Amino acid sequence: MNDNTFDLIIIGSGPAGESAAVNASKHGLKVAVVDARRIVGGNCTHQGTIPSKTLRHSVHSLMKFNRNPMFRAISDPKLLTFQQVMETVEDVIKKQVAMRSRFYTKNDVSFIFGEASFIDKHTISLKNDEEKAQILKAERFIIATGSRPYRPANVDFEHPRVFDSDKVLTLKETPKRVVIYGAGVIGSEYASIFNGLGCKVDLINPGEKLLSYLDDEICDALSYHLRSQGVLIRHNETFESLETADDQVTVKLHSGKVIKTELFLWANGRAGNTESLNLEALGLKANSRGQLKVDKYYRTEVQGIYAVGDVIGAPALASASYDQGRCASSRIVDREHPLLIEDIPTGIYTIPEISSVGKTEKELTEAKVPYEVGKAYFKDTARAQITGEDTGVLKLLFHRETLELLGIHCFGDQAAEILHIGQAIMAQKDGGNTIEYFATHTFNYPTMAEAYRVAALNGLNRL
Repeated sequence: MNDNTFDLIIIGSGPAGESAAVNASKHGLKVAVVDARRIVGGNCTHQGTIPSKTLRHSVHSLMKFNRNPMFRAISDPKLLTFQQVMETVEDVIKKQVAMRSRFYTKNDVSFIFGEASFIDKHTISLKNDEEKAQILKAERFIIATGSRPYRPANVDFEHPRVFDSDKVLTLKETPKRVVIYGAGVIGSEYASIFNGLGCKVDLINPGEKLLSYLDDEICDALSYHLRSQGVLIRHNETFESLETADDQVTVKLHSGKVIKTELFLWANGRAGNTESLNLEALGLKANSRGQLKVDKYYRTEVQGIYAVGDVIGAPALASASYDQGRCASSRIVDREHPLLIEDIPTGIYTIPEISSVGKTEKELTEAKVPYEVGKAYFKDTARAQITGEDTGVLKLLFHRETLELLGIHCFGDQAAEILHIGQAIMAQKDGGNTIEYFATHTFNYPTMAEAYRVAALNGLNRL
């Protein structure tokens, strides 16, 4: 096998591509990862999860400082610019790239820079700085090219005041007013971030409520909290057009509303990165959003060609993408690997966080499942009172007769961490998954985990 021939080539170095590459190499395959960037990490590290969550953490830290009465006694409230908090982001990205580069070296995975295009199902052409395209061959390929913000044709993203979630990371100045179109995960997270930086924020939602796939009470809690912080939420509003000038952007909605702003952020949908892959050479066709269809083993319709991560659509989470990469590569090396679990936890990094797993009240009601609710409000827990992070609730849904945990929903500081305690109990078999676990086991005090005991007792007292 020569230097340009591999057992497996993975296109894309995000979480899905990285996990697939390391797993396949550990099982004896000669593996290469190709990427249009010169450095590893993919969109997750450079434009998605890592930058936005680091940005959010920095803003959250600033907000905690400003509302802490101890610091108020010795200092006036502080404001940081977008550029200042981005310095932390750049530092974290460098650390992530260095760490992930070591993974490739340690596991003998070749990393090759260039934009990949298929010639046939065993060959790709790689466009890079060389005058002549590099040709690579492999027995199998995994497409893990990720996604990018969807850009409608009638929005001028070249204008310096018009942004999507990739371009916003290049922002140099903090605006006084921001209009965000799209109130999904990205839109809601950036509404929290800009609000924390002291901006006046309008969050325009084409739907009836924020994050409507979540439990209704959690959606309502997020809406209430954002509004209490000064975010103006406009539901059931759809985008019509945009007018740009040097000093402002004018947003026109189909309802007739006209909103003027310094910065416009489009946060309504994402598209798979497949347009440069020359899928026609394989006989493959992506859907209207550039996404590929796969089976439960992440096989496309072409033998030997797999696809994982955001490029296949939902759930489009870094956590799920990592598992998908391992599953696909395990199939290739003839190793058993559990399929992706059905109850994938959701983590949404608004301020405060949201996290959930399992069924919502609406789903259980529609299915006519006899359930009960147990709640613990953060304001009643010692740890939250100590940290000052007392906004939030932990909500447990459980079967009235069997006491089986059916759903866990959390809104508040560290929600994404807190959730995994309950997730572990939900996964237990042979009667181990019941709300009684939390009522009969001792929790460290004071901790946020103690909220499980409070919520369990609250629910059991309703029976």
